[in-house]
Amino acid sequence: MEKINAVITGVGGYVPDYILDNEEMSHIVDTSDEWIMERIGVKTRHILKPEQGSGTSYLMTRAVSQLLEKTQVTPESVEVVICATTTPDYHFPSTASLVIGKLGLTKAFGFDMEAACAGFLFAMETGANMLRSGQYKRIIVCGGDHMSSMTNYQDRNTCPIFGDGAACVMMEATTEEVGLMDSYLRVDGEGYENLHMAAGGSAKMPSHETVDAREHYVYQEGRTVFKHAVTKMADAVETILKRNQLTGEEIDWLIPHQANVRIENAVARRLNIEEKNIMINVDHMANTSGGTLPLCLWEYEPQLKKGDKLVFTAFGAGFSWGANYMIWGYDGEKEAAKSPAQFYKEGTMTRQEWYDLRKQHKD
Repeated sequence: MEKINAVITGVGGYVPDYILDNEEMSHIVDTSDEWIMERIGVKTRHILKPEQGSGTSYLMTRAVSQLLEKTQVTPESVEVVICATTTPDYHFPSTASLVIGKLGLTKAFGFDMEAACAGFLFAMETGANMLRSGQYKRIIVCGGDHMSSMTNYQDRNTCPIFGDGAACVMMEATTEEVGLMDSYLRVDGEGYENLHMAAGGSAKMPSHETVDAREHYVYQEGRTVFKHAVTKMADAVETILKRNQLTGEEIDWLIPHQANVRIENAVARRLNIEEKNIMINVDHMANTSGGTLPLCLWEYEPQLKKGDKLVFTAFGAGFSWGANYMIWGYDGEKEAAKSPAQFYKEGTMTRQEWYDLRKQHKD
């Protein structure tokens, strides 16, 4: 029997139209463009406004809709939907069930996966193993978050970091030597004090006191998280490279979690990977948590070629982290032409023209 592997066959994405730049941010909280760029490297972030839509399911539904359009896949042929998110619309039902219902994926079941910023790594491995089992042929894996829903815009240390967005990939069974080749995933359970949302769950249910104390927002101790993120992400990538007898110079693309440009640069330096081989969109997307890795694929898709060696890495609350090694399965330029995301990276138009084109494409 031939070995079955899981390969990505398409990418879709969506970010809201409203853009919150650093100048506007400086009128919301005591900060400045210089301060944000020096410490985080974020210039703009997309924010989902209530008049446009609500909830992570809205972001993911738009992304999956684009994916189905690009790949010309019929909704009935999708068997599973996995949604990696920390900001589900509700405690229940799942975000995946909402996406399935809105798009008429009548033959699919789905579920949510919550592993904070590492969620998409975990979800890809989960989806890949379902395909490897031989029981499923076609799965959609989503990653995204409505981070503005849990961002404290009175906290100058955290509010510039986050944005809203989602992207997704089609994963299909293959017998070719392409696809997700290896994964190294870890959780140590030691990070609660440094990175969490204190209230809203069953351990500390919502109350007037928790709302007044602003405990329903992201809390982060930046220095501690920075140190752990650099160390854990770099160690995970080094483990993946060693297990697959690869060097940093042989990697075509490193796709790091887009948390902070300084974290990304520090990881790349440790691994001896050149900047031109790193996918970066944190400057204009900010940290979309579970959405950062697939949104990078969505933007860089035109530059991907069949056979490219990709390494994904992320670090998030829990602490949870890891790395995935993938051999890319198709030439991205032709597929990306079906989505206007390509134009921004190609530099053939201004950012505003790109946004206008994307809006026209959606309409």
